[in-house]
Amino acid sequence: MLDSLPVLILNPHSRCNCRCKMCDIWKTTEARELSLEDLERQLQSIERLQVRWVVLSGGEPLMHSNLWSLIELLRERHIRITLLSSGLLLGRNAASIVKYVDDVIISLDGPCEVHNSIRGVPRAFATLAEGIASIRHRKAGFRISARCTVQRANFRHLCETVDAARQLGLNSISFLAADMESAAFARPNGWPPERTAAVALASADIADLETEVESLIFRAECGNFICESPAKLRRIVHHFRAALGDLAPVAPICNAPWKSTVIEADGTVRPCFFQRPIGHLNSGKPLRQILNDPEAVAFRDSLDVATNAICQKCVCSLNWRES
Repeated sequence: MLDSLPVLILNPHSRCNCRCKMCDIWKTTEARELSLEDLERQLQSIERLQVRWVVLSGGEPLMHSNLWSLIELLRERHIRITLLSSGLLLGRNAASIVKYVDDVIISLDGPCEVHNSIRGVPRAFATLAEGIASIRHRKAGFRISARCTVQRANFRHLCETVDAARQLGLNSISFLAADMESAAFARPNGWPPERTAAVALASADIADLETEVESLIFRAECGNFICESPAKLRRIVHHFRAALGDLAPVAPICNAPWKSTVIEADGTVRPCFFQRPIGHLNSGKPLRQILNDPEAVAFRDSLDVATNAICQKCVCSLNWRES
């Protein structure tokens, strides 16, 4: 039975304003979003679950038609708000961001030209820089971090990406490997081989990736400006080796299904980004009941992260530790 849920991940809006090579969310034609009423119906359940931290993911949350009212309901309950964003809309929303959000994590795919190419948006890097500056103009100490998804188009530019993050005045940067096999990110049927090949690394690329990762570690910024430890950075190399069949995949240490849940823009409830749905808000049930329905309980009871095929190929993890 789940009586406590420290982390709640909300996808307020189903669409995105980028055209990234490693994601299909931007191909979604139907715009769906969590309504104020959807959230209001769950507030009592959110309180009972003692949610402490809401992460707004997506899609692009800043495309939501009434995002600040949605967030205000959560802030009234003293919940920390983290916004994950492509960064393209930071500038026009800067005043509201510093008012309603605790911190922002932006997507950064590399130095300027690499970032623009992967995002598929002209001036993406410059627009991102302008948005960061606009936020910092309003609140100098506001925390803005970056997350970089490692893939074929940028794996030789990881050190340059750290330099770009510093150039942008960011507080930190994290790295994770591209997800190439799951049904997440608007890919219910996965990818055909040609799409996977456009993001995956070839055998001949692994040595260069390893060199770049070791260069990151040599900078002695791990656990500080670079969020990952050396072991976690080296796990990115392992991920791509496993995708080639050279090594067995190894699941991360993760307690996400017991400490968090994901609510998608259409109301689908998942234990994490990658595992199958365990319920839906349109059932009329409160979230706490959905998480404790027999199907959800059976899923958690039977889940062995170390041996689960989806977990073994997971590119991210949550290992929440009670403070």
